[in-house]
Amino acid sequence: MNSVQALTEVVHYPNLKTVLMVEDILSKSQMAMTREQLKRKLPKQIMHQTLNVILDYLERSGKIYDGRKGIVWTFNPDERLGRALGRAIDM
Repeated sequence: MNSVQALTEVVHYPNLKTVLMVEDILSKSQMAMTREQLKRKLPKQIMHQTLNVILDYLERSGKIYDGRKGIVWTFNPDERLGRALGRAIDM
């Protein structure tokens, strides 16, 4: 099943507050963490399927990498990086 099919069968979509809560935990983490470690760090419980929807969104938007060893925050909002990438693409 691909991510588009998975999203069409979602029972409960997350609200913005929940997405921001997950983003905050992941962005502050210094190491990769598993889904279970992430769920333990969240201030409130969320359904496993809801967490998967959030993680799928964050991965598709380029904010995280979800690999075998866990989830890692990859997003870098530094403007200098964006300008450098823009120049590299134009060359």
